[in-house]
Amino acid sequence: MTASAGAPPLRSLAANGPGRRANWKALGLSAEDMLKPKIAVVNSSSELAICYAHLDGIARLVKDAIRAAGGVPFEVRTAAPSDFITGAAKRGSYILAGRDIIANDIEVQVEAALLDGMICLTSCDKTPPGHLMAAARLNIPTILVIGGYQPAGEIDGEPVDVEDVWSGSVGERFGAKPKFPVADMAENAIMGPGVCAGMATANTMHCVVEALGMALPGHAPVRADSPKMRANAEAAARRIVEMVREDLRPRQILTEAAFRNAIATVLGVSGSINAIKHLQATAIEAENGVDVFALWEEMADVPVLSAVRPTGEVRIEGFEDAGGAMAVLKRLESRIEPGALTCTGKTLGENLAGYVIPGPEIIRALDDPIGPGPAIAILSGSFAETAVVRLGIRDGSRPEEFTGPARVFEDVFACMDAIAAGTIQPGDVVVARNQGLKGGPAMGGSASLVLFALDAAGLAKTTAFVTDGQLSGLCLKGLTVAEVHPEAATGGPIGKVRDGDTITISVARRAIDIAVPAAELATREAPGYVNAATGYLASFRQDVQPMNTGGVLLPARD
Repeated sequence: MTASAGAPPLRSLAANGPGRRANWKALGLSAEDMLKPKIAVVNSSSELAICYAHLDGIARLVKDAIRAAGGVPFEVRTAAPSDFITGAAKRGSYILAGRDIIANDIEVQVEAALLDGMICLTSCDKTPPGHLMAAARLNIPTILVIGGYQPAGEIDGEPVDVEDVWSGSVGERFGAKPKFPVADMAENAIMGPGVCAGMATANTMHCVVEALGMALPGHAPVRADSPKMRANAEAAARRIVEMVREDLRPRQILTEAAFRNAIATVLGVSGSINAIKHLQATAIEAENGVDVFALWEEMADVPVLSAVRPTGEVRIEGFEDAGGAMAVLKRLESRIEPGALTCTGKTLGENLAGYVIPGPEIIRALDDPIGPGPAIAILSGSFAETAVVRLGIRDGSRPEEFTGPARVFEDVFACMDAIAAGTIQPGDVVVARNQGLKGGPAMGGSASLVLFALDAAGLAKTTAFVTDGQLSGLCLKGLTVAEVHPEAATGGPIGKVRDGDTITISVARRAIDIAVPAAELATREAPGYVNAATGYLASFRQDVQPMNTGGVLLPARD
């Protein structure tokens, strides 16, 4: 069997020397197989975390479907970071650092072997961006398969998920009573494989992947290991062989138009702020010149169309049944770029043509939104070049303008102790620093814990929280400004602020300022590296680029 007439030459054929033939013959490949498209099946299966526990079965389906479509699959494994499991050591620093391990691991295996295309089984928070970054970097035909979300359990007929476990366990320390005993919730919160239920980072990124055009339409979010997910995996396997023959590459898909569509989708579902850095990192890898932070503000008028937890009370199952990302994109049709090419070989507009939204009451129309935009805003000023605030439904229930004295903490745990001791007062601006890309390192430090603590202590709506760290996609409490750039460890103002300095946050003006003259601020010393780093984390600290690159591990390009 040879490539189809008019199809581009397979790059894998150029490497078909005697040594390669000898190795692959020993693996069972025939002489005919040597002439077929070679497809990497990128699998992050892991027995450490439930997020990935089903992917071996999906990989088998995908490999069978690739063979049936005329390709030759090669399964390769990568790291599989999961917040609740691989976040245990080094203050959670391995989580974000794992994203770039994934991208580099794919390059080392797939690019080094000169394979013709790849299909990525994408799951927990850092695998979707890792796969997108690798796709953009390698620029070989690529399609992502959405790994799906885990089924939540019930107690006394009421749904219980991992958000309830996390918030309940933190809240108990500060006197808040969880809705059920935490031990009981832990036993019932996760009833099968997949990512956290709710519009946290994983499901946000799954929606992003579809909005970018890098996954087949209509499959984000999806119940993990369901018949729908398995059918999608098989369809994607057939499609990747076609994409190789068509020579449809990621950089044809990952254009500015695609990024606009993804940003609009995140805003429409009030998704995780982590999508911003992951999109920027993907744009850097694609070398397309897209400034995600600038585009974000251009798209600021996109309203909230669906209130999935933690933004509202809609559960992720209801959002999927209402149409998910495809329905959101259909609602946004007049605000997005329908001409953007997708992995189907058709434009987004063509994919959406004739689509009828099955759950219009859950995913609302543009002229009848749940709340005004933006759900996430970018701030700047004398305190930060960029910083991110997640607003959710802007119904007046949380402040958007705040001025108060800074209460500065060098780490999250000192901040938690102060909250427990009752020394944080209404009107304070709580600052937790040394949580950034270099300072964490890799944004380790669990800044999210502070939000749950403030909420449990009854302070979420009367204080503001500012950090150079990142936040879990499960967090949406009070006025919180995260991912402050430049960070403390690199000499940013957040590293020079002192107790009592006045900080002003204004969502209306998109501003965050410190009432200290610039000349005085310049004379103050920043803390430098407070947290020790060894091994890979020390290398990450040395090589990671600033937040305006999405924190990629690449030198600045000319």
